Amino acid sequence: MNQIKMHPIGKIYSPYKESKQIPIQGRFKDDVEAFVELKKEYTKGLKDLDKFSHCILIYYFHKSNKKTIEGKPFLEDKKHGIFAIRSPHRPNHIGFSVVKIQKIQGNKLYFTQVDMIDGTPLLDIKPYVKYFDSREDVISGGFSCVSYEQYFARRPLKRPSSSKRK
Repeated sequence: MNQIKMHPIGKIYSPYKESKQIPIQGRFKDDVEAFVELKKEYTKGLKDLDKFSHCILIYYFHKSNKKTIEGKPFLEDKKHGIFAIRSPHRPNHIGFSVVKIQKIQGNKLYFTQVDMIDGTPLLDIKPYVKYFDSREDVISGGFSCVSYEQYFARRPLKRPSSSKRK
């Protein structure tokens, strides 16, 4: 198989119009809301997703105009292999984000923990299931842990309130 053809199932509408506005991870700006608008034929696919607190959005980095095999992550000067970092400049420009579901209305999924640019083509949605998706004893590469901890020690992570969803 030399080629895989995919088609967007919808579009992500975000308040971020430029990449420099986007937080390194959406969980660091908990209060920002965005929404997905699915193509009408996929609306029934949202059935029962409102029973989950979070979901995984899989999307295409449509603003990335280059592909690299190595790159420098945020807060680092050293290059790493593209598969060891979260750069949008990947061979297939595929991204994913875990987001917090706020509500679903018709063909729209409203969410927080936004870290994608406005107009991003959506490829798929999967429910986040803690039992399946969370791991214990995770090692996060080691090369960046200290710098990230130092960075976020100066900018504490805002913890989500324990209030129920809208």
